[in-house]
Amino acid sequence: MDTSAPLLRYLVIGQLRRETIITIENKAHIDRPGGSLLYAAVGSATWESNVGLVARIGEDYPQEWIEQAAGLGFDTRGIEILPETIDLRSFYAYTKDVDHYQNDTPVSHFARLGIPYPKGLLGYAPPDNQLDSRSKATIHTIRINNIPDDYFDATAAHICPLDYLSHSLLPDLLRHGQVNTITMDAGAGYMNPIFWDDMPSIVKGLTAFMTSEANVTQLFQGHSTDLWEIAETLASYGCDIIVIKRGAKGQYVYDHAAHNHWVIPAYPAKAVDTTGAGNAFCGGFLVGYRDTYSPLEAAIYGNISASLMIEGSGPFYPLDAMPGLAQARLYAIKDLARKA
Repeated sequence: MDTSAPLLRYLVIGQLRRETIITIENKAHIDRPGGSLLYAAVGSATWESNVGLVARIGEDYPQEWIEQAAGLGFDTRGIEILPETIDLRSFYAYTKDVDHYQNDTPVSHFARLGIPYPKGLLGYAPPDNQLDSRSKATIHTIRINNIPDDYFDATAAHICPLDYLSHSLLPDLLRHGQVNTITMDAGAGYMNPIFWDDMPSIVKGLTAFMTSEANVTQLFQGHSTDLWEIAETLASYGCDIIVIKRGAKGQYVYDHAAHNHWVIPAYPAKAVDTTGAGNAFCGGFLVGYRDTYSPLEAAIYGNISASLMIEGSGPFYPLDAMPGLAQARLYAIKDLARKA
């Protein structure tokens, strides 16, 4: 254990990316830090700054971005730099509304805006959306040796969308330490009917399993279209809380122990860039749950983290929010949540 490092309370495990984004206002943000890890970590840091980061990157990832995160108070010792180059580029173009993006043909989007095509996007290929492997690790699969020993002394962790192997192995690894609150955001690569029989082993023992409406309806294709029935089925596998993220419609939250169904509207923020909003929600949820042990309160924390993220662009934007703003929004939205 590194005795010089402060004792961490929270871990966030995910991916770092190099993002290029064209917002709905046709503003281009070219090659900047991003990825689920940063958005979720900042969602947590809206409420609690004691957060350790875990990810795998290549030696070509800008070191100054890691230093920037460290300078903002995040513990970056869990970011493993591999001795190879890894293509971590992501492209998002919002053209019709802030809830839907295109991630292919970036050349056409820059031509539409009359902006020179960035050299950093040469050779960019959109995600192939392939299904995960049950046995073969990817470059992003988190291994136990990627996590510093003292990180296991944290008591709460959020696992961002990753591959099937990461999600099937990490919870048990974390439980061997002091981590007793584990939340997970579903990975799109296994939210498919082909993985139907694998879901109980993924969900069992989690504090909260979170998923987008699109991913969970894809998983339950041919089984159910009722979101509450879907949530109850997932919870029956041994998970305390199921959260279905619905974008601008807010969230559905199912509390398995109390059999409560909560509908939470999205905080009415002015959306500039919704990239990472779902990840920010998850980060806020983790802290909210450890602060209150209430599924409803936790979801409201997450809701507010997401609201702050979408009002600007880039993962670190909420850290410049006016002091007290998050707490004020917390009180404002509580009365809007309702039981279904």
